[in-house]
Amino acid sequence: MAESRLTKAIVIGGSAGGLDVVLKLLPALEPTPSFTIIIVLHRKNSIDSTLEELLASRTTIRVKEVEDKDVVKPGTIYLAPANYHLLIERDLTFSLDDSEKVNYSRPSLDVTFESAADVYGDALVGIVLSGANADGTNGLLAVKKAGGIAVAQEPAGAQSAFMPQQAIARVPVDFVLDVPELSIFINALNKPV
Repeated sequence: MAESRLTKAIVIGGSAGGLDVVLKLLPALEPTPSFTIIIVLHRKNSIDSTLEELLASRTTIRVKEVEDKDVVKPGTIYLAPANYHLLIERDLTFSLDDSEKVNYSRPSLDVTFESAADVYGDALVGIVLSGANADGTNGLLAVKKAGGIAVAQEPAGAQSAFMPQQAIARVPVDFVLDVPELSIFINALNKPV
C-alpha cells in the first residue's frame, strides 16, 4: 500500500462523522510527519477554538487553526477555520475566503482539494471521510487529474456513508480504507529526512 513518491501534503476532509474519524486517526499517526496535514471539516460558524484544542489533545503533532497568510510548514496539522474556504497559494501560504458556500458548505472540501491539487500536483493525497453530502467529490477528482492519490473512507464503517460513496462512484479512487488502514496508509507515506 505504501507509495514510493514523495508526499508533500495530505488533505483530509469530512462532514457528519468525519470528526470522529479524525479523533481516532490522530493518536495513531507518527509524531513527526514529513508532510503537511490539512483538515477540513464542516462545522458550525463559531469563533471559539475548542476544535483546535480537541485535536491537539489527541496528538503530539503541532495543530494550528489557519489564519490568513500563514506559511504552510511540513510536520504540522492545519485546521480550516469555521465559515471560511481554505486555499493554498503557490507561495505556500494559506488564504481564507468568505465567498459563497460550495455544496452548502464553508469551508468546502472541494475548494481546498482543488486549490491543493493546483499547488502540489502528484505530491498530494486527498482523503474523503464520512459525510452526508457530495462535497469533496469534485475536489478529489481534481486531485486525481493532477496526479495525486485519492482515498475514500470505507463507506460501510462511516457514520454517514453518502460522502465517501459519492467519491467512490465518481472518482477513480486509489484506495478505500477503514480507519485503522487510514492511519497505516498515512504513516507509510512518512519519509523522515
